[in-house]
Amino acid sequence: MNPQEAAGYRSPGPTQQSRRAHMSKNFAVIGAGGYIAPRHFKAIRDTQNRLIAAADPKDSVGVLDQFGFDVRFFTEIERLDRHLEKLKRGPASERVDYVTVCSPNYLHDAHCRLGLRVGADVICEKPLVISPWNLDALEALEGETGQRIYTVLQLRLHPKLVELRQKLQAEQGKRHQVELTYVTSRGRWYDVSWKGDESKSGGIPTNIGIHFFDLLVWLFGDVQDARCELLEPRRAGGTMTLAKADVRWFLSIDTTDLPFAPEPGKKTTFRSITVDGAEIEFSEGFTDLHTRVYEETLAGRGFGLKDARGSIELVHRLRSAPPAKVTADSHPQVRRRAEASS
Repeated sequence: MNPQEAAGYRSPGPTQQSRRAHMSKNFAVIGAGGYIAPRHFKAIRDTQNRLIAAADPKDSVGVLDQFGFDVRFFTEIERLDRHLEKLKRGPASERVDYVTVCSPNYLHDAHCRLGLRVGADVICEKPLVISPWNLDALEALEGETGQRIYTVLQLRLHPKLVELRQKLQAEQGKRHQVELTYVTSRGRWYDVSWKGDESKSGGIPTNIGIHFFDLLVWLFGDVQDARCELLEPRRAGGTMTLAKADVRWFLSIDTTDLPFAPEPGKKTTFRSITVDGAEIEFSEGFTDLHTRVYEETLAGRGFGLKDARGSIELVHRLRSAPPAKVTADSHPQVRRRAEASS
């Protein structure tokens, strides 16, 4: 089995694949002033496509000049909407083919709808939506418009993780013990930004953990049980039972949870996933994963609504349920917090 088959890709027909490979696509990006947008700009350029429009409420977007000098820019989403509608009615070569959504989490749903409405496919940063029922509405809109929504699940394309999934799938009936620890330092700005507002970001499990939860479900199967034992504005933790693994997890943006003393401008993130006590090493190989997502999406093998559903339902469940009791099976950091507060 090759890595693409292991990742669950769906191969397009040769005619579609050949057509996509030889036609430059037009892209518009919503959320051009955000942290993640430059990775999308680079992916658009590196896949030999064209960035034709961008929007962001903030006008500090000089980064656009690194990718083209003829990009139409808007600070009001309504004006971008009007512009793309006009292009839709003009020459086929000028119409937008893809709308990339890099806006705050709570706006993803609305901006995906905008993309479908102007006749474009959509590539949306994760989380695709905050509430899982919005996936049902987007699925219905896909059917009505004939367009597709794809999301960025780049860890599914990491070579080391694809290799691990192949190994796990070859095992029969083995159950694993998994521990996830992810501490990524964020200053006090985080608390007063939209990211610190749970109604806008989905809280720590969604905003910080969504890609890791997707990875765990992809590696170890469907969720059978999930408990959140710690849920605070800057950290969360709990346990879950997957089809092939028992998992304990801890997520934090607080520097005091790092296993070393942080220094601004230097290493401020700690990431660890162990399987049966052995560390999964995948610290390298992240540089071009967004470009790989674009390559696969343009080739007809993108990650769609169904791929995103499992992790979105999981994080909604974790943040919605009453906190569960801390036990001996809880993550060590969760137990430590419980002991400190008792």
